[in-house]
Amino acid sequence: MVLIGGGGHARVIADILETAGAYEIAGFTSGEGAGAPPMLGYHCLGGDDALESLLRKGISNAFIAIGDNARRCRCARIAVDLGFQLINALSPHAVVSRHAILGAGVAVMPGAVINAGARIGDGVIINTNASVDHDCEIGSFAHICPGCALAGAVRVGEQTLLGTGCRLIPGVSVGASAQIGAGSVVTRDVADLTVALGIPARAWKRTSPNP
Repeated sequence: MVLIGGGGHARVIADILETAGAYEIAGFTSGEGAGAPPMLGYHCLGGDDALESLLRKGISNAFIAIGDNARRCRCARIAVDLGFQLINALSPHAVVSRHAILGAGVAVMPGAVINAGARIGDGVIINTNASVDHDCEIGSFAHICPGCALAGAVRVGEQTLLGTGCRLIPGVSVGASAQIGAGSVVTRDVADLTVALGIPARAWKRTSPNP
């Protein structure tokens, strides 16, 4: 398989895939092109323009190892349109219920917990020590940052960012392309395209739609 992305997030994903042992990592692609420095001993295989040649060589599995939600979504669409199969990167040190449903291209970091009935969309990141309780629904290409705690039946929209250490009470909804500030406590619904922060979290400003 090939990693698409070569930054810090990609290093964590590479480490997870090595530990899980299900795939052999051929290398990574980077916006810097073939001149990008090695990452954890893996060589850069080129930029996005190298993907078609990698497919022709028989490398058909990929993981979009990019932290930014909008960029991760765009790259996933390109990779799938080319013919890549997006794999999941699930840390053996995470707890994922067999009764949870995960999409494609999902990252679940060490120490994360996903409980029964949770539904995780394509391209979602459940970061280190984050917990997603029963019957939560996480929209595609959202990012649940380290240390977040989502109580039961929480809804999170597509491409939304929950900052480090957020807390969400049971049943609340956070809209699409929203951002919740680090350490905030969400006690009521947050609309689409809204930045909210504080204890309790309150709307601060609007954001622009992700392309």
